[in-house]
Amino acid sequence: MVSLRKLCRQVWVVGPLFLLSGMSPSLSTSPTLSKSSRNSSLVSALSRDEAEDKESGGAGGGNSGAGPPGTLSRSQAEDEGWTEALQDVTVPPYKETYGPAQKMSATATALDFFQLFVPDNCIHNMVTQTNMYAKKFQERFGSDEGWRPVTAQEMKAFLGFVTSTSVHRCESVLSIWSSGFFSNRSIALKMSQARFEKILKYFHIVAFRPSQGSNQGLYKIQPFLDSLQQSFSCTFRPSQTQVLHEPLIDEDPVFITTCTERELRKRKKRKFSLWVRQCTSTGFICQISVHLKEGQGTDGLATLKNKPQLHSLVAKQLCQNISGKNTIIFTGPSITSLSLFTEFSKQDIFCCGLLSTRKSDCTGLPQSMLVCGSTPAQRGQSRVMMKGTMSLISWYNKGHFRFLTNAYSPTKQGLIIKRKSGEIPCPLAVEAFAAHLSYICKYDDKYSKYFIFHKPNKTWQQVFWLSISIAINNAYILYKMSDAYTVKRYSRAQFGERLVRELLDLDDCSPTQ
Repeated sequence: MVSLRKLCRQVWVVGPLFLLSGMSPSLSTSPTLSKSSRNSSLVSALSRDEAEDKESGGAGGGNSGAGPPGTLSRSQAEDEGWTEALQDVTVPPYKETYGPAQKMSATATALDFFQLFVPDNCIHNMVTQTNMYAKKFQERFGSDEGWRPVTAQEMKAFLGFVTSTSVHRCESVLSIWSSGFFSNRSIALKMSQARFEKILKYFHIVAFRPSQGSNQGLYKIQPFLDSLQQSFSCTFRPSQTQVLHEPLIDEDPVFITTCTERELRKRKKRKFSLWVRQCTSTGFICQISVHLKEGQGTDGLATLKNKPQLHSLVAKQLCQNISGKNTIIFTGPSITSLSLFTEFSKQDIFCCGLLSTRKSDCTGLPQSMLVCGSTPAQRGQSRVMMKGTMSLISWYNKGHFRFLTNAYSPTKQGLIIKRKSGEIPCPLAVEAFAAHLSYICKYDDKYSKYFIFHKPNKTWQQVFWLSISIAINNAYILYKMSDAYTVKRYSRAQFGERLVRELLDLDDCSPTQ
C-alpha cells in the first residue's frame, strides 16, 4: 500500500488547507470551505501512476484502450445499473459524540495522559515477563552475575530512557551516557548504563510462546497491541470523517534528505507493515493493524502479496468497530474497490476513495470511465456515472483523477484553489478528499518527527516502540483537548520531555525547552 505522504506527493500538492486558518477539517459530510482554507490541493503535474497509464494507453492516455481487468463494456455497464442520470445523495447524521471519552483534570500530567494507554498494570506485566524471560534465559545459557530482577520503577525509567530518543533525536539510546553531543547527564544519573543494557537484553512483553494463537509471528507483542487498541477505543471517540492509510514511520525526514546512498543501503528494511484508521479532525489514531511481510498464516503479506484481498482484509480489520455509525472513510488507490465499498455501505460505513487503473481493483466499473477518449479534456471538467448511491467520478486537472464514493452527492460542486491557476471547479467529493487528506499529511509530517528513534533488530521490538510512539502522540492530542492545556501550553517536544522526566521520576518535571 502506498503511504499517504507518498500519495499526496504524487497526486496532490499539499497546501495549507485548514492549518493556515487554524481550523481542522469540517465534520460535516459536505463542508463549506473558505477560499483560504481551500488553498492549493491538487497536482500541478501527473502522478507517476497516471504517467505510466498514459504510456500504456490506459486511463491517462489520449486514446481509448481495453481498460483494466474486470471492467464493464458500455452495454454491460447499462445492464449492471450504471447510468449518467445523477441523483442527490445524503449521508445520515453521525451516531457518535466526537471527542475525549473522559474528562481529565486541569492538573493532569503528561504521565497521566500516557497512562491512559499504558497503565500501571501493563507496566507490571512487562516487569513480570522480563523477569520470567531472564530466568528462563539464564537456566538455559548460564547465570548472569550482574542481573537482578527488574522493578516497576526501573521499568518506567527504562521506557523513559528509550522515549527520550524521540525528543533529542538520537538514534542510539546509549548516547545518553556518552560524552558526545547527545549525552544527557541530567537523566543519565537515574540509572547506570550497565543496568539499562541488562534490562534491554532481557526486556519482554511475552516470555513464552503460546500453544495456539491467530497471529503466531507477533505473539511477543500481540497482548500489548490488543490492550493498546482497547485503550484507544475507550479514551477517544473520533469524528465522522476518518482515513485508512500507512503512516510515515520509516525514518526521520531530516536524515533521509542528508544521508548518503551508502547509509541508506545499510538501513534494514522493516519486516512488517502497519496500517491505521485515523481521525481527520484531530489526527488521533483510532486503530492499528500490523502484518508481518513474511507471515506464515493465511493472512500474512507473503500469502496475499500483490492481491486485492490483502488491502480489503486490512480495511475490514480497521473498520470492524465502526459499523452502524454512519462513518465516512477516505481511502487510497490500494483499498478503493466497488465490492469493498458496497460491503461497507451495508454496514452504514460510507466511503470516498481515489482510484488508480494500476493499483485499484476496478472490477465492476464502467470501462468508459477509466479510459480516455480522443477529445482532450478541459481543466476542471468532470464526468460522473452512478449505480444506486455509488458515484464514479472522472475529473481532469493536468491529468485524469478518478474517485469512487457514496459519501458525497455528485450533484454538488466544490472548488480547488491554486495559487497560480485560481479557482478550479470540481465535484464536492474531490474537494473533500483533498481537504481531509491534506490535513492528515500535515499531521504526519509534523508528528512523525517525534517517533522513537531507537532501532532494535528484533521485529516485535520495532513494533512495540512504534506503538509507544503512536500512544504518546495520541496522549498529546488528548492533552491539547483537555483543561490541562489551558493551564500550561506545552508544545509536542515539551510534552515529550516532560513525559520522559516523569517516567524517570525526576523531582523537576518541567521541560527545559
